[in-house]
Amino acid sequence: MLCEQLGQEPDPAKMPLEPSDFPEEVQVAFFMFSLLPDRWEGMSGTYMGKDWTPLEYAFKIYKVYNEQEVFYFMKMYENIIVAHKHEKGERAKKAEARKTPASGGNYTHNVKG
Repeated sequence: MLCEQLGQEPDPAKMPLEPSDFPEEVQVAFFMFSLLPDRWEGMSGTYMGKDWTPLEYAFKIYKVYNEQEVFYFMKMYENIIVAHKHEKGERAKKAEARKTPASGGNYTHNVKG
């Protein structure tokens, strides 16, 4: 639709991938990954990745047969997500630092004693 509005031909090389574009094991990994709860560091709000505790239970419920391969793809995906969220957080911190004036200027206090 966007290409139609811009009067351009769609370029398949620039189109985002759909989950169905991936092999079955990767699709299962995406699904299983979405079931796991996120972990956040409390004080800084840093994304720490997924809580892997319920994974074995989820594998049993959904009868995942190639657990080792699916787990491998899940960890690869988690690494990408963690790196992306870290980079996004760093950009936000730098943007915030540019907005606030730097403190630590020279102040003179008149103290009479």
